[in-house]
Amino acid sequence: MLEHGNSVETWPERVLLLGANGFIGSALVASLVKKGVNVTALTRQDADLCEDASVSFLTEMISPDDTIIMFAAITPDKGRGVDALTKNVVMMSNLAKAIETSPPAHLIYFSTDAVYPIDENPVHEGTRTDADDLYGGMHRIRELMAQASNNTDVAILRPTLIYGAADTHNSYGPNRLRRMAHQDAKITLFGEGEETRDHLYIDDAVELASRVISRRSKGSLNLATGKSVSYADLAKLIVAQFEQQPSIEGTPRQNAITHRHFDITALIKAFPDFVFTSIEDGVQKAHQQMMDSGAA
Repeated sequence: MLEHGNSVETWPERVLLLGANGFIGSALVASLVKKGVNVTALTRQDADLCEDASVSFLTEMISPDDTIIMFAAITPDKGRGVDALTKNVVMMSNLAKAIETSPPAHLIYFSTDAVYPIDENPVHEGTRTDADDLYGGMHRIRELMAQASNNTDVAILRPTLIYGAADTHNSYGPNRLRRMAHQDAKITLFGEGEETRDHLYIDDAVELASRVISRRSKGSLNLATGKSVSYADLAKLIVAQFEQQPSIEGTPRQNAITHRHFDITALIKAFPDFVFTSIEDGVQKAHQQMMDSGAA
């Protein structure tokens, strides 16, 4: 659940964003700049959080009125093993050391719904955090490190799979299925695509993050639409975007069918006027943007 420190939208003196080159981070930077928010966007080239030198760099940079947003991480497409886990924990540890010396007003940590076990449905903010793999476990460790920050309001955001034209992670979702359709003229599903998942459009993720910033919210919140769709139905939505429709093919199932549903009562309470982009509109927008940019 979130608690708002500001009753109305009030932007901080500065937003300090770590991981500004990533899919979500870069989109959020662009949106905040458009709103006229003072943003300092840092990448690994500015401060490599795996290095000890980043502690003194951040300690000197952080101001008491700052809102820090932590995106920087080794993403699953770059590695899910012990080495990636270790580096990700070191990154958060170095940020935590800097914050201990120079606490900001507000810290937002972008986590993942992978901190919840896949067999729990529907997921809500009170669901036990018992990750099924190292990736989810790593994010839970980083959450705890963020929450240990003293004299700082901390918000933990746990998004479901976020999709959009600029995503390069290629995880099993709208972007990968769309690339299959474009490149191979067919979509190949796990099994017959029976699994149901919730998918969040990038613009919605950015707007929700912006609201958490401006309201100086603290606590935890799942970022999801509350509406899950099967991969079979998702594939049908995607092929419908093409003039010459690609085929959809199933494969022999290798793993058990799993589902993920969200109870978004807490999100509605936090932001009652928020309207999500439907999966139909989001898929159409992402497809058009990919076509316009020439991306596969």
